[in-house]
Amino acid sequence: MKGRVLVAGFATRHVAQSARRAGYAVYAVDHFCDQDLRWYTEDCLSFDELDELPGKIAELAIRHPVDALVVASGAEAIGTTIPLCGTPPAKVERFLDKLEIQRFFEELDVPVPPLAGDDRYPAMIKPRRGAGGWRNAVVRAEEELRRWEEAWPDVPYVAQALVDGIPSSVSCVTDGRRARAIAVNRQILRGEGESAHGFAGSVTPFSHPLGGEMIAAAERISAASGCVGSIGIDFVAGEKTWAIEINPRFQATLDTVEMAIQKSVFAMHMNACRGVIPATVPAPRQVAVRRILFAKRDMRLDADLSDLAPRIADIPWPGTEFEEGHAVVSVYGCGKTEEEAYADLERNTAAVRKRIGW
Repeated sequence: MKGRVLVAGFATRHVAQSARRAGYAVYAVDHFCDQDLRWYTEDCLSFDELDELPGKIAELAIRHPVDALVVASGAEAIGTTIPLCGTPPAKVERFLDKLEIQRFFEELDVPVPPLAGDDRYPAMIKPRRGAGGWRNAVVRAEEELRRWEEAWPDVPYVAQALVDGIPSSVSCVTDGRRARAIAVNRQILRGEGESAHGFAGSVTPFSHPLGGEMIAAAERISAASGCVGSIGIDFVAGEKTWAIEINPRFQATLDTVEMAIQKSVFAMHMNACRGVIPATVPAPRQVAVRRILFAKRDMRLDADLSDLAPRIADIPWPGTEFEEGHAVVSVYGCGKTEEEAYADLERNTAAVRKRIGW
């Protein structure tokens, strides 16, 4: 083994799996502790609320001394005595606030949707803090904005002018001064309901006429951020590219990136923390698609889906209960072309639905 790492965050399976493949012994603190997270870890502790994370990290580190801490979403700003492989909390804090990200893009003179002034509609409303986009909403009139505010009272937000294009992202690694893009991704959003703009999957690679422009912008942004390790820059790709957000952590696109480029993102992250980044953008070997399946109603999952791996991931334990709209499982498809990858995804999705009884 290359070392012992503790991975902590709201959902860590994708990071733990990548770390295990890269040759590390992995320990995790995770909200779900799904079946497959157990496969890739020596030990795992679950938590309910994010404010429990520091205590759970300390508890697991006492039980199993580790060489390094690697954080995922929800744990970015936690400070511990464990050596951190990633962006320090003092540096990462700015990029957990979407208003500060807006200002950072403006300072770099990177095209970013302008903040929407009073009575300027349509606008994209986003909480200043939080990941996944599930509370983002397009409002087209004052009344719709007021309804959002009533649904999320006391949640500070930013309002951006709405821009047209395809939600996308560029995954990078950076050593704090230099950055290298490793993949361009198309993001799949839920597309309906109250969480229409929430993340629901990804396609890697994303071929777009402005892909080279997005790569150049992402590398510039990542290098200027001072972040270390894995970082993702979200864009909207239309007639021009608009920078949307910075994700100073491992991104939810990690699975499709690794499937497409067939290289370890965790290994690149650890190398970047040591000052080594790839010399060139890795060439994709295939197309990979991930789609998250969500509960259509309150439900209890009695079926064991574990034998469907590796076509699926984030595998719940039999007997797990889900509220309507909550994520149940991730399904994958791969192929030489996007068409083949989607066909594979549909076959695998059908197998999951049949097993669940949907």
